[in-house]
Amino acid sequence: MPSQPSIAPSAAGLLRSLEGVLHVDGDRLVIDDERALRERGVRDLAWTSAFGEDEGAVTAARWIVWEAAQELGAVSASIHELYMARARGEVHGFTVPAINLRAQTFDMASTVFEAAEAGDVGAVIFELARSEQTYTWQRPAEYATSVLAPAIATGWRGPVFIQGDHYQFNAAKYAADPEKMTEEIRAACRTAIQAGYRNIDIDSSTLVDLSKPTVDEQQRENYRRAAELTALIRELEPDDVTISVGGETEHDRGGAARLPRRLSA
Repeated sequence: MPSQPSIAPSAAGLLRSLEGVLHVDGDRLVIDDERALRERGVRDLAWTSAFGEDEGAVTAARWIVWEAAQELGAVSASIHELYMARARGEVHGFTVPAINLRAQTFDMASTVFEAAEAGDVGAVIFELARSEQTYTWQRPAEYATSVLAPAIATGWRGPVFIQGDHYQFNAAKYAADPEKMTEEIRAACRTAIQAGYRNIDIDSSTLVDLSKPTVDEQQRENYRRAAELTALIRELEPDDVTISVGGETEHDRGGAARLPRRLSA
């Protein structure tokens, strides 16, 4: 039974607590004891990231988890190529679960990784909606760390799909000031990509206007803003990654017969 994780008071204190487990050599993380990292160290890192009060300690914990995940083969990844392969009919016969973790993220994600390993599941998405990150007090950098840390703890080796779910336009705010509302979504995309998200769902379906006479007119603001934000994401994504971008065709306004359909770009 693991001991209660500790929260580091400073970056220096965090590194001292991890002596013999890992160290930093210049700008490179070196793992000295992989087993100790998985069994003890990574929990201290995750708890410091989520609950630490010292900014330096929090930043250091998140950097270490990111670097350790890269080193140990649990890499934050885009699901884009899998979606494209499925569209071409090259793979089939399975679905990809997408799970929104709103609380106890480290423990819940650990359970997901363990179940995925036991069931030989290669692809599962960990997602958090823009609205959820507000009321659960989980910003992207914290959420990414809280998912990657249990990947390390459970010995997961393979892609880790972390998604910003429903980066949604507020229709009333958009009507009052379209540019200001759009900038909120742009900022959300920048923050997510900087935090290591490699999958983002743009939900501008709230801008669909069913009072318009044609489908093109109904959907115009939806597809225009989705395309604009996809272009921004393509500018921001790392050189070796095509971030998976999702879209929605129609928002469910409390009882609408037609439900949102997710598209990928």
